[in-house]
Amino acid sequence: MSKNFEKMMEVVNATFDTRSDPDQISVSAEERERLEALHPATLSELADADGPLVWILLVPTTRHLADLFQLGAISERDLLMRTQPGDAFDVVYLCSASVLPEMRGQGLARKVCLDAINAICADHKITALLCWPFSEGGRALAQSVAQVTGLPLLEHTDHLPG
Repeated sequence: MSKNFEKMMEVVNATFDTRSDPDQISVSAEERERLEALHPATLSELADADGPLVWILLVPTTRHLADLFQLGAISERDLLMRTQPGDAFDVVYLCSASVLPEMRGQGLARKVCLDAINAICADHKITALLCWPFSEGGRALAQSVAQVTGLPLLEHTDHLPG
């Protein structure tokens, strides 16, 4: 196992409590398969010889499902499982961005997000960005990505984690 992989798993586990919250996306084998079926850019990373430096998880979805999630009517995992491959996606949910502590503040997460969103936009008419910020850094990333892309930012705020 790579040195960076172990550190990245510590970052992910410290930020997102997916092991004890079945309503969050945990990127299980089933969820990974579903994500990959939605679009190849859903799981994006920046890595070096020691492993991942940045992991980004995006979920292209429909505005209807995004609205239900934003209102707290469906869970994050429901959002993923109800989104069907082949749907006409018009929203991208910035689900998570994990960056090794020593790599933060360099704009790497934003670059990986923008590259992935651009890849999704090449195949779908995306009209909004959705986020559920777990930290001020996550909120700042979503705001920055929304500003650069010109996409309005939809923020899920009901029942914030933590």
